[in-house]
Amino acid sequence: MRIAFASGKGGTGKTTIAVNLAWFLAYEGQRVQYLDCDVEEPNGHIFLKPAIERQERASVMVPIIDQKRCTSCAKCGEVCQFSAIVNLPSNTLLIPPMCHGCGLCTLVCPTKAITEGTREIGLIETGKTADAIPFVHGVLNIGEPMAIPLIEQVKARGAASHTQIIDAPPGTSCPVVKTIRDSDLVVMVTEPTPFGLHDLKMAVSVASNLGVPVGIVVNRENGAFEPLERYLETRSLPVLARFPEDREIARSYSEGLLICEALPTYREKFKALADGIGEILKEHGESKGWQISANL
Repeated sequence: MRIAFASGKGGTGKTTIAVNLAWFLAYEGQRVQYLDCDVEEPNGHIFLKPAIERQERASVMVPIIDQKRCTSCAKCGEVCQFSAIVNLPSNTLLIPPMCHGCGLCTLVCPTKAITEGTREIGLIETGKTADAIPFVHGVLNIGEPMAIPLIEQVKARGAASHTQIIDAPPGTSCPVVKTIRDSDLVVMVTEPTPFGLHDLKMAVSVASNLGVPVGIVVNRENGAFEPLERYLETRSLPVLARFPEDREIARSYSEGLLICEALPTYREKFKALADGIGEILKEHGESKGWQISANL
């Protein structure tokens, strides 16, 4: 089961909610795994504090051009949809960061001057937390423009026997789509502000187009924000939990602490969140034994 946590914008508290729910599910006896797909700036490890057991270099396919065999026929450049190949009269140039590794250029080259090599794009680290939560995150190389291949490799390490808590990148771009598209549910974390509402609308639209059910968490609530409430009512979006603007939560966050451990009274909120997730999964026939007790 895959539960993705997303947000239309950064800074809504998406990771805060995701890591605490992962801890709460483990506390309740669920087999849960945390996957941090925000590979450009992963920060789930700050709170879950896993012991990293393995590091792997992540690579993608990149063409290698043999200039001696190349006849500059330009067929490879014609089929490249990403302008990663530049054909000159006496040379064929490759721009590696623009290459998507599709391999089409190797297929169309009549002289077999193009072969497949690899290019390192980042690092994948796996381990376990002190609460025995399996942990996976990707760290994209600085300057690397494409996060999607690394996100794919992080998700490929998801354990089918566990409930996967997937922390998506912020925004609504291609990395977000890649992260949430095969999820059983997307929990959208928003804040009751005009900016939060604007970006929530875009994020919900992305999930709707992908056919993924959506639940809402309103974070840092400080009184009702009517435009947000009207939007949620109009779209019939279920609010799974509301978290107040609490100085103690901010203090715990700044110290890298989990809310559920530092402020046990909030465990009720995460139980409500887990129960709400279960209701949506049940409604869509995806509950798969999702059960939360009252072990608070």
